[in-house]
Amino acid sequence: MTLVIVLLCIAGLVVLISACKVNAFLAFLVVSLLAGVLLGMPLAQIAKSVEKGIGDTLGSLVLILSLGAMLGKLLAETGAAQNLATALMRAFGPRYIQWAMVVTGFIIGIPLYYGIGFVLMVPLIFSIVYRYKLPAIYLGLPMLAALSVTHGFLPPHPSPAALVVQFGANMGLTLLYGLAVAIPAIIIAGPLFSQTLKNLASEPLEVFTPAPVAEAKVPGTANSFFTALFPVLLLMLAAGYPVLAREGAPGQPLVALLGQPSVVMLLAVAYATYSLGWRTGRSMPQIMAIYAEAVKDISLILLIIGASGALKQVLTDSGASTEIAGLLQHVALPPLVLGWLMAAIIRACVGSATVAGLTTAGLISPLLIQTHTNPNLMVLAVGAGSLMFSHVNDAGFWMFKEYFNLSVKDTLRSWSVMEALVSVTGLVGVLLLNHLVHF
Repeated sequence: MTLVIVLLCIAGLVVLISACKVNAFLAFLVVSLLAGVLLGMPLAQIAKSVEKGIGDTLGSLVLILSLGAMLGKLLAETGAAQNLATALMRAFGPRYIQWAMVVTGFIIGIPLYYGIGFVLMVPLIFSIVYRYKLPAIYLGLPMLAALSVTHGFLPPHPSPAALVVQFGANMGLTLLYGLAVAIPAIIIAGPLFSQTLKNLASEPLEVFTPAPVAEAKVPGTANSFFTALFPVLLLMLAAGYPVLAREGAPGQPLVALLGQPSVVMLLAVAYATYSLGWRTGRSMPQIMAIYAEAVKDISLILLIIGASGALKQVLTDSGASTEIAGLLQHVALPPLVLGWLMAAIIRACVGSATVAGLTTAGLISPLLIQTHTNPNLMVLAVGAGSLMFSHVNDAGFWMFKEYFNLSVKDTLRSWSVMEALVSVTGLVGVLLLNHLVHF
């Protein structure tokens, strides 16, 4: 009966978000309260579980996501992101233009949220399309595949960062494993798959071109690269130092402190404030205004993530998660495959990769503990599943369709298949890593 109730609650969540167009934050709250009632929790305890779930989830994430948004917004507003893209175009040349788009999308996608990166990069794609007379889908899909992969696989993006916390994984190791899985996924779903779409007609629209930045205020190329990759370098250093250095080596406590994700992002924002702000002649009020806008941009994302934690806590406090985990242990699927499949089904129903990943986390967490599955790989498996088959209930689907001026059929043929390839390739990569790494 418990499993039936949970499935009905998930179905209700899907109906509220997809059919009734209710905001995901409100839908999660309503379903969390309903789940508590149906699962027989004491009525006075339900609200406390909801509040605890929101607090526990956001407590460790609000700093990472807010600081990450500030860094991404500053990169976009100062012209640093476009500077990176232009430099890569010059370096690769017309012959290898697709690979330039892949590298650009990957580098831009690490610090920028997907929506921001999409809007920022699409005008660049169109300008190159017109300059080199190349098919828009053939040129644009590799970059957008890279953006999508970083969004679903790599911290500090919302879903993987939240999954790291909920599964008790190590953010630095998850990032390293994520990079190993992300690269083949991008290559297969981007440059290789787009070769089959050269004849797909598209007349891209001129929309949302970023405001021009005075040349004197645009950061240099080396400065832009280093600032964009600064948090990644710190996380990789913190993850690799204990492996490379002997136990008790000098500096380990300091590296441990600097390797904390919230500290990494704070240091990255502090450095960006200097390198992209002060050094280019911007005043502190101007920089702070950019940061304030960045937090507004992700406020709803934070609420959705917090509310997903509420549902997870209700399932935990009611005992439903433990009971479901016991049932799932008898399913003839490895835990990593099961996590991927659950996220893929929820993604196909709800449309949001973030919602799919976070909803799956609440259901799969007890099984993760009982089966001693590598939590870093489970983050990636669920992240891969959350990208599976974007279609008409996903905002990204419509952004791609409208920007590239495609029919629904051609959008399914290009965008949706690309997302499915990313997801399946990601799962294969995770399973291969599972044979190579030890818990």
